[in-house]
Amino acid sequence: MNLNGKNIMLTGAAGGIGQPLAFALSKRGARLALVDRDQARVEGLCNKINQLGGVAFPIVTDFKVSETSPNPTQRVVDEAVHLLGGVDILINSAGILDFTLFQEQDAMRIAQMMYINAVVPLQLTRALLPKLLEQNGGQIVNIGSIFGSIGFPHYAAYSASKFAVHGFSQALRRELLDTDITVTYIAPRAIKTSMNDEIASKMLAATKTAMDDPHVVVAEIIKAIETDKHEHYIGQPESFFAWLNGFLPSVVSLGLKKPTRIARQFFTAKY
Repeated sequence: MNLNGKNIMLTGAAGGIGQPLAFALSKRGARLALVDRDQARVEGLCNKINQLGGVAFPIVTDFKVSETSPNPTQRVVDEAVHLLGGVDILINSAGILDFTLFQEQDAMRIAQMMYINAVVPLQLTRALLPKLLEQNGGQIVNIGSIFGSIGFPHYAAYSASKFAVHGFSQALRRELLDTDITVTYIAPRAIKTSMNDEIASKMLAATKTAMDDPHVVVAEIIKAIETDKHEHYIGQPESFFAWLNGFLPSVVSLGLKKPTRIARQFFTAKY
């Protein structure tokens, strides 16, 4: 797909990979509706893109349901369509994660993680889909994770949310088989962003977990979008283990024993 002139809605735009992704999309001639909860950062991002000759509109939301905003996902899609004159591509990139013991994770945080990471992408897609069907074309891009194929210890809720997005992407792709709408699922491995707090970063270093630079991940995302890929996994050997986990999960469990025990040391006081 040629991105020049395409209208793209990107969530999590002010986040770790959101900003470089927004710049990369704009550089290819895309017109952008950038969605984020941080008003100052997303407005600043749009100003920079517009100063460079691009087109970017900010949409500020935390997607919270309230009496005054009972259907925030529909409102955001409607606003993006209004600002851009239509939407050709939706990129669901917003997400949150915790490195934690599951039994210690706050119940409200679990609900929030499942909502932001899984429910919001489904609801945004549902809100936009009638317009894509009407124009019989477009692309849904869901930014998942290797953890959406491998249930990773100390990331239980996050893994669950990404498994949900992975399953949704597969199911919707098959449902839309007789249309010209592409559903692309992209699964990065660990990324060097602020989503990983200090403790998580130390754990990743201790377990010798590979972490990709955001710009490397952005280049892979762009490539997957432009080639209309169905699924794209980033990084080896993680991509291989994601495939292997579908056939021999016990082998992957065995391979995860050592890093799991190393990671557990960061929670020693709670065992």
